[in-house]
Amino acid sequence: MDAHLTKALGDELFNALRTRQTLAPLTRRYPEITLEQAYRISLHFLQRREALGERVIGKKIGVTSRAVQEMLDVHQPDFGFLTDAMQVEEASDISLAQHNLIQPRAEGEIAFILGEDLQGPGISAEDVLAASQWVAPCFEIVDSRIDDWQIRIQDTVADNASCGVFALGIQRVDPRRIDLAKVEMQLLKNGQPAGSGFGSAVQGHPCKAVAWLANTLGELGIPFRRGEIILSGALAPLVPVVAGDRITLSMSGLGHASLRFVP
Repeated sequence: MDAHLTKALGDELFNALRTRQTLAPLTRRYPEITLEQAYRISLHFLQRREALGERVIGKKIGVTSRAVQEMLDVHQPDFGFLTDAMQVEEASDISLAQHNLIQPRAEGEIAFILGEDLQGPGISAEDVLAASQWVAPCFEIVDSRIDDWQIRIQDTVADNASCGVFALGIQRVDPRRIDLAKVEMQLLKNGQPAGSGFGSAVQGHPCKAVAWLANTLGELGIPFRRGEIILSGALAPLVPVVAGDRITLSMSGLGHASLRFVP
């Protein structure tokens, strides 16, 4: 896959985002695509967004829990970038059209706000804990520019880890004062139970998931920066949402978050 095709596929994904259209899976059209090539496609996709004025404010890891891996039939984590345009206010109304959402699904996770830089490889879970200023409850609304979520790992990495938008709860908790593996999440959709899970769902401990991401991106020359937001992965299976739905989550010791979806 040459640089011209890499850019062309990044442009396809960018245009799919802007027009709210989906694409045939990249892995179906180009079965030989590697994870490294998918990452290069995602970088061009990101560059197109940055050219519109978006600014990177963090990173995300996805497909970390067994439940999500089985749901999507993707059996290793993916990774992507967060921009300021992706962040929305907690308890707000999310317009599907305004945020270019096509086939959104909600996931609850623990977000880390860094107090120090981290540069992999060689980062441990203990390093992540020491470098993190705060943790907060978070809703990530994932979305795929690939037809019917028919994704393999290369598809989702190219598609910026299927990121849509995210919202942090207002609470900020010192991660050294709580056992993050034992944090319990309850998720409701329109007032009805829609999922539950523990912090241990993401690679045994959220700090381990963040360390994996720091080391994976570090191998590619990309550091974590002080002040960045790092999303550590879903604690329960993804929940499809449509206009009219309201979702809420609560996390023991961390607080809560909510969103409502409108056309």
